[in-house]
Amino acid sequence: MDKLFDVLHEDDRVLVVNKPAGLVCHPTKGDEWSSLIGRARLHLGPGRPPHLVNRLDRETSGVVVVAKDPATARELGRLWETRAVRKEYLAIVHGHLREEHEVIDAPLGKDERSGVAIKDCVRADGAAAQTELWVERRCTRARLPAGEFTLLRVVPHTGRKHQIRIHLAHLGHPIVGDKIYGGNENLYLALVEGRLNAEQRERLMLPHQALHARAVQFRWANESFSFACAPDEAFSRFLQ
Repeated sequence: MDKLFDVLHEDDRVLVVNKPAGLVCHPTKGDEWSSLIGRARLHLGPGRPPHLVNRLDRETSGVVVVAKDPATARELGRLWETRAVRKEYLAIVHGHLREEHEVIDAPLGKDERSGVAIKDCVRADGAAAQTELWVERRCTRARLPAGEFTLLRVVPHTGRKHQIRIHLAHLGHPIVGDKIYGGNENLYLALVEGRLNAEQRERLMLPHQALHARAVQFRWANESFSFACAPDEAFSRFLQ
């Protein structure tokens, strides 16, 4: 049987896991294996309902903190709400960024022109959003899928929906494999409607978008906590 997830840390109050790409945080089906919260229930057993402190998009992998009781969930939830948590991501984007370091300060709101209901965009009347990034490595692939790509280390200073994905696309360097913000939202519509074909999958280059929540750091109960994990093989192999 496949394992539920990779456990990064566990104690009496919290469980920290590396969520795999492609797994939703909350259930859309009855099968407990189909969501992270369902798998956490299986891991903890009866009588200890899990509480997700943070969430990631279905296609984003990485660190998720799960509280084992409501009090812990409230305490840690306040840390996330007050931006007292440092979150660091890795992203592979199309093209070579010119600058080694950038701060994107662009407000975000609903994309009213899009056929994708959940899609947001940069708009002047949106909510404030800031994303900081550093170039880790530039890569030119000769083998297919060929092209120029950049590995980024990304720190969001606000927590807007799809913030990193939108900001990088706005910069002109969308995340590899992003079906909504990669330039052709019809790929996302094809996915949810079950009609994504082999040619479209090849165009996406990766089975899931190349965004990984690498680390979270915070101070809680007079202690400092830091949890980190490496991206999966598909992400890492893409840059080789």
